[in-house]
Amino acid sequence: MQSTIIFFEVQDWEKNILLTAFPQAEFSTEKLSIDTIKLALHAKVISSFIYSNINADILSNLPNLKYIATRSTGFDHIDVPYCTKHNILVSNVPEYGSNTVAEHTFALILSLSRKIYQSVNQAKQLNFDHSQIRGSDLFGKTLGIIGLGKIGVNVLRIAQGFGMNVLISTRTRDAKLESTLGFTYVPLEKLFETSDFISLHVPFTPETKHIINQESISKMKDGVFLINTARGGLIDTKALLAGLTNNKLAGVALDVLEEEKEMTEEAEILTPQFRKEADMETLVINHYLMANPKVLITPHNAFNSIEALKRIDNTTVENIRAFISGSPSNLIS
Repeated sequence: MQSTIIFFEVQDWEKNILLTAFPQAEFSTEKLSIDTIKLALHAKVISSFIYSNINADILSNLPNLKYIATRSTGFDHIDVPYCTKHNILVSNVPEYGSNTVAEHTFALILSLSRKIYQSVNQAKQLNFDHSQIRGSDLFGKTLGIIGLGKIGVNVLRIAQGFGMNVLISTRTRDAKLESTLGFTYVPLEKLFETSDFISLHVPFTPETKHIINQESISKMKDGVFLINTARGGLIDTKALLAGLTNNKLAGVALDVLEEEKEMTEEAEILTPQFRKEADMETLVINHYLMANPKVLITPHNAFNSIEALKRIDNTTVENIRAFISGSPSNLIS
């Protein structure tokens, strides 16, 4: 008997969750395309990731389709106007890693401030000379957060737990949030001038490209620490290297690199399609910043926790169950 629920682009790490929730469903590792559309002709519900281009040509050949559950936050791969016109509902996963990325951000902050990486390497060499691994406290220091979306808010809350003063530069201010969480909005220039640590949490747009550049670095305090878990293009790498060379920057932690392939979904990194298009390991190893002892680089891994990946599929399962029950959730169409 053919199932009315079809999952495309299924990866090994997620199949167990989906199969447990819908044991009668059908699963394919392939993306939905003209070549694979025959698998979905009978489907009322389809779930895919971002590499399935669910356009009008595809949709017009799926007469039974009533609902699409994309296992992503973005939905540019779906012809939403067509779906709206033809009464096909579409749901997404609004967010899955805001606390996850925030925690990784602070893992990097602590690694820089307490010289964790150097300490581990030194201990492995049986060198217990403390003179080169003396760190600094976070308590009482000022953290400047650029961008106050869901990730930025979580970083703010963690920072307050360490007793840090927090400055925020963001496009839209929320007076109620400022009063509730006890931080201060400041212009970007003021944030550069007064922060001991600066953490980036804005999307990559033409306006934010190279928001960290030669001019902005020159305005920063001497000995500032810079952390980027957002997008590589926010930082001008040449300016970054100059700031490290002249000791304006005491340390830099990067989970993203400027030359990195731009993406819309963090979970893309885990897909075979992405690995075909971008050799992340070679990119990181060959990057000349890796040789700088003041730089800590992780391979775009801030989103990658067991819990975050589970949230993608658990939210998808909840979305499909809500549709089946007649109360669809997280709708974009």
